[in-house]
Amino acid sequence: MKPFQFKEFSVHQDKTAMKIGTDAVLLGAWCSLGEYPDTLLDIGSGTGVISLMLAQRSDAMTVDAVEIDEEAYEQTVANFEESPWGDRLFCYNSSFTDFAQEIAEEEEQYDVIVSNPPFYTDTYETASEARNKARFTSSLSFEELVKGVAEILSKKGIFSVIIPFKEEANFVSLALKSKLFLNKVCHVKGNEVSEIKRSLLAFSFNERVIEKETLIIEKERHQYTDAYINLTKYFYLKM
Repeated sequence: MKPFQFKEFSVHQDKTAMKIGTDAVLLGAWCSLGEYPDTLLDIGSGTGVISLMLAQRSDAMTVDAVEIDEEAYEQTVANFEESPWGDRLFCYNSSFTDFAQEIAEEEEQYDVIVSNPPFYTDTYETASEARNKARFTSSLSFEELVKGVAEILSKKGIFSVIIPFKEEANFVSLALKSKLFLNKVCHVKGNEVSEIKRSLLAFSFNERVIEKETLIIEKERHQYTDAYINLTKYFYLKM
């Protein structure tokens, strides 16, 4: 399998169950990085694509990733090493719950945390264990994700996720229990007439007026909207 070529880096994805999808690229391009972040974290790195996008977008000295699946972890590490930012990128092979606990105990924090989390519930589990881990909430529930993030996000930090639209209300209320307020929301639609498919959400410990936007990906098949092109043009080769 050929690596997926972006403008400033390439991503091998032959070892990992979850291939590069629009969700990861949308989150990596859309998420807020705040003022001058020093420390960034990608939860559930998969191929490492979001971490690589964050490294391209910022001068942060520390871009960490955490990945529970061993093969995906190895793939992330290899992709990090081949990138122009290998000295700033580091991946941990651990569950996020254990990782967050350790970081909290060391009293370390992250200015930016992003996650393209597993989101199907157990009713859809497939025969592939790696794919299940990557895609099902049994390996990391939204509760565990939010709780861990709240423990290691800096006071002015920003936490961004991409989830199915139907999960949005539940996720926002879970975040609120951990004193994380929704600051920005972007609803993603495949085209003008399709239903909202994904929610891009940004949270912080500061309550403010919520910025709302809608992103439509295609005008028609393979004809992308200006908004989508502007968002992804620094990454996709053909944009």
